Amino acid sequence: MQTRNKILDDLSQLMTNAMGVAQGARDEASNAMKSMLDRWLADRDFVTREEFDAVRAMAQKAREENAALAARLDALEGERKPAAKKK
Repeated sequence: MQTRNKILDDLSQLMTNAMGVAQGARDEASNAMKSMLDRWLADRDFVTREEFDAVRAMAQKAREENAALAARLDALEGERKPAAKKK
């Protein structure tokens, strides 16, 4: 036969409530740290990953366009030199 011990039931309830309070405090501390970190990063004017990737893509496209224009210019100058020698 098993009997219920009032002291153990009360202690169990107290520990359950304490764990709930501790978890709530942990969540609140975590949120406070995240907001402080976000504020600190915003004050430093760091770029986001999306902004960095967008600028990197624009730079890559500009390099490709410059290479294409350089090749076109070389081709045009190559056509022009033989015509100058004929005169």
